Amino acid sequence: MLSARMCQAVRSAAIAATFLFVLAVVAFAQERRQNIPGQFDFYVLALSWSPSFCETAKERGANSRSDPQCSGRPFAFIVHGLWPEYEKGFPSYCQVPAPRLDRSIVGTALGIIPSPRLIFREWDRHGTCSGLKPDAYFAAMQKARAAVKIPPAYLAPAEPLTVTPDEVAAEFVKANPGLSRASMAVICDATRLSGVRLCMTKEFTFHECADVASRACNREKIVMPAVQRE
Repeated sequence: MLSARMCQAVRSAAIAATFLFVLAVVAFAQERRQNIPGQFDFYVLALSWSPSFCETAKERGANSRSDPQCSGRPFAFIVHGLWPEYEKGFPSYCQVPAPRLDRSIVGTALGIIPSPRLIFREWDRHGTCSGLKPDAYFAAMQKARAAVKIPPAYLAPAEPLTVTPDEVAAEFVKANPGLSRASMAVICDATRLSGVRLCMTKEFTFHECADVASRACNREKIVMPAVQRE
């Protein structure tokens, strides 16, 4: 007869084998649908902190004033994109070449993404994976943005803010019922807040997303540059 210790070892091995099998099945399923338009699990609404973008561009010596984000009216959080996502990984460039965007669609999208170049890039890389036509994709982006409330402290700070990633996450959770830390990630570079990523279902409710949340900023302190003034 097998000893109790050996029985436990056999059970543990069986559980481990079952777990690996499930992982393999999931990976195979995702591999089969990789980059197939419309076949994804949820969206990520990516919001960028525009003042950080402009500060970084200025430091690189780029002509940031040529970018609509960094000239004209001031911007705080802007939509960077609406990204179809798998529970592990994400699709990209699902149609090459991508269907072209009508000028009227670009004009409408400028209301939340103040950069024509970014609009085209987001459509090519992410929008083509949504399974939606261009007008429907950007309408979905509008709905996703409308479902998120920006915390009052971050609407238009006139002075730079020094914050922790946890503080930023807590403010978004407080401002958005149904949002949890497990449904978002605060993103940064070496010193500044880059933006916030919020995971949402296809019906635009918040969705837990371990893979996205695991890529959150781990700096102790980050700076939110002030909103540019006209």
